[in-house]
Amino acid sequence: MPLTVGVIGGGQLARMMIPAAVALGIDLRVFAENEGSSAGLAATQVGDYTDAEQVLAFAAGVDVITFDHEHVPQDVLAALVAAGVQVHPGPAPLAVAQDKLVMRERLAAIGLPVPDWARIESSAQLQAFLDEHGGAGVVKTPKGGYDGKGVRVVRSADAVDDWFADHGVLLVEELVEFRRELAQMVARRPSGEIGVWPVVESVQRDGVCAEVIAPAPGTAGRLADVAADIAITVAESLGVTGVLAVELFETTDDRLLINELAMRPHNTGHWTIDGARTSQFEQHLRAVLDLPLGGTGCHKEWSVMVNVLGGPVGATMTDRYPIALADQPTVKMHSYNKDSRPGRKVGHVTAIGDDLDEVAYQARAAAAIFE
Repeated sequence: MPLTVGVIGGGQLARMMIPAAVALGIDLRVFAENEGSSAGLAATQVGDYTDAEQVLAFAAGVDVITFDHEHVPQDVLAALVAAGVQVHPGPAPLAVAQDKLVMRERLAAIGLPVPDWARIESSAQLQAFLDEHGGAGVVKTPKGGYDGKGVRVVRSADAVDDWFADHGVLLVEELVEFRRELAQMVARRPSGEIGVWPVVESVQRDGVCAEVIAPAPGTAGRLADVAADIAITVAESLGVTGVLAVELFETTDDRLLINELAMRPHNTGHWTIDGARTSQFEQHLRAVLDLPLGGTGCHKEWSVMVNVLGGPVGATMTDRYPIALADQPTVKMHSYNKDSRPGRKVGHVTAIGDDLDEVAYQARAAAAIFE
């Protein structure tokens, strides 16, 4: 059977699909935004993903279209579907991921746990929300924000006047008191089969994921079951196909609240490349092609993934390989083929083993070499 997958977006997520595609004999083709993209090894077309004509030309040579990001406009997605192209995830679930207000509305309608929230169009409405929530809130731009961008903790009604001018409508949420952030990864194929990895703990720094511990310590039993049930309900209710990441707050009063959704492979699932029976990238390809899903068990008791943020000044990750590979020979290094830049995700490292303290030390030590 022909197995050709087209990925829109040439970032590191598309790049990490390449080894999985090679292993399965899948022809992976990438529609990249620019020359020299992270996934340039598989880039068969460079262009504008907001241009329906260009995207349709790319789609003509593949069996299914999937995504490295969720920013492809709805009119382009609709044109693909109208042309008979298989699109996974489809336009309807992607619309939920593309707009945080739509996300909150749909999740609340399903009855899933989310922070208290409101749609606001003025500083007066923001002030009313703050008055009802202890004088503090979190304001988000409905579209375009990621890695801490488009998010502000506010304590005054005029704190986002510039955003009202630019966006008109904003989302405000309660400032949640939480112990830690968790993430639940699942994958769903069009015929309905679902695969679930262990829930993980995500450590954030300046709004960016810095470290992931899999499984999240202390989550065996009910907490793991609840996290999995939430993610499965999201996937089934919204009709998500492919990999889905559900980012969660574990609150100080023992609740799990949904923070964000990502309908694609996700930073909190990178540990699966080295730590799980089936990586999120292989699973995503299986899912969008409606092939049987792989096992989601772990090779070892613990996996720790640490992002390389920024990278070495005036150098690349590979320039530091002689030191890093010798210093931490059991740690797996992953470079995204990106130039160093403050705050930029240029790669990650993963250590696995049966002693969490040792595994965490190894991963952190390896990542530090690339600073």
